[in-house]
Amino acid sequence: MNFDERSRILNTEVGLIIDSPELEMAISWMRWTLTPAALRATLLVALSVMTLAVAGCGGGNGSDSSAASGPSVVVPPLPLPGPYAVACSNVAQDFGRVAAGEDATAYWEGSPSPTGAPQYVTDLLVDPADTLSVTVTAPNDSSLYGEFAGKQVAFVVLACYPTDPNNPQPDYPLPTGRFVPHMQTGADPPLFADAQARYPVLAFSHGYGGSPISNDYIQALSVFASYGYIVAAPFHGDPRFSNLKIDDLSDAATLLAHLTDFLALQTLRPLSVSAALDLMLAHPQWRDHVDPARIGGFGASMGGETMLLLGGAGLTSSLGLAWSQITVDPRIKAAVGYVPYFGEPLLPAFGRDEHGLDNVTLPYLAISGTADTTAPIIVTEQGMARLSGVRELVALTGVKHRFDVASTNDIYTWTLTFLDAEVRDNPAARQQLATMASVAGGGDDRVVIPYNGPDSMRRRD
Repeated sequence: MNFDERSRILNTEVGLIIDSPELEMAISWMRWTLTPAALRATLLVALSVMTLAVAGCGGGNGSDSSAASGPSVVVPPLPLPGPYAVACSNVAQDFGRVAAGEDATAYWEGSPSPTGAPQYVTDLLVDPADTLSVTVTAPNDSSLYGEFAGKQVAFVVLACYPTDPNNPQPDYPLPTGRFVPHMQTGADPPLFADAQARYPVLAFSHGYGGSPISNDYIQALSVFASYGYIVAAPFHGDPRFSNLKIDDLSDAATLLAHLTDFLALQTLRPLSVSAALDLMLAHPQWRDHVDPARIGGFGASMGGETMLLLGGAGLTSSLGLAWSQITVDPRIKAAVGYVPYFGEPLLPAFGRDEHGLDNVTLPYLAISGTADTTAPIIVTEQGMARLSGVRELVALTGVKHRFDVASTNDIYTWTLTFLDAEVRDNPAARQQLATMASVAGGGDDRVVIPYNGPDSMRRRD
């Protein structure tokens, strides 16, 4: 069915009148993705959900009165990188082991070989004893963990941290052209910028099918470490559990057909993050340098969903859109999601109408793209309105489901300011968020749901 036929169903059979940009974006999504039968059967329900999200019902979205009194200050971007040099833990690999016709990223990301054989970054490690790793035992619940229920699953962890500017360890080149900065070798301990300091920790969860050293993620770890965080990032290895292609994430029918595998992928992610934090707090080379009272989180795409699951959110766990709580990690004081995955209009990530978020108090900043069809901002806004704690939603105009280079300074300035306010408990950062409308230069960023932190005058009813 072409676009004109989809439009005819909407405009003539339903008599739809579009009167808001948000609603128009959502309708555009349905025009392109739904069949004629699905349009007729689900349009009224879907529009009701989206209307509630736009109106801020079910908890309020903080934007009902912000037009007149909302944030108005444009702030300068933070300098990148930050004041600290950065080093990372040992992930030395033998790239000669990469099979012919493949590349190392398939191993980092956990993609099976062309013959279907399992692969993971552990297959390339040359010094596994000195590489950070954790083992997670999946709860014995096959409805949430599928074939992995009751089994042990290994996750490699990369940690990056603020280091001495004279750190003698060289950068470790990757075959992608990226590098791991000042990577430790052998059993050498981390060389911190201040050996007596305890640094805040940032749990990092990459997007679906990625890895901490794929794409732009190693850059993100480095930026956060350059601002004084010890960043702990598991290699989730998502395709080990469900090998959906990225385009399938916008296809609700495909997700429903593979829901058990997809659930295992999602439920194991937060458990691996918590295990990585356990490791950092107990490891003899790290435990005396981390501050257990200052732990935050950052997640991209599905990593943004992972952070909310760590905050106690209920994950959609059935075709009827029932939801199940996976875990709660109270050590995480606040989190940021970049293009965070809240699901699709017809398959929300957190239960029917995102009610799995109703009692979540984790302070959360969402940075979403208005042109994102994989993680639509209309769904993100509905989910954010459910949160019970500090929250803020920032829109990047025209940005799709990817890292937007033009918005680099916007993304990191919003993220670091929010983490400074909520993880480091900085009153000046909270005051800035209360009035901050956008970041100068870069992309086109704007506040959709204003910050409602303790120093903000814009509180929810």
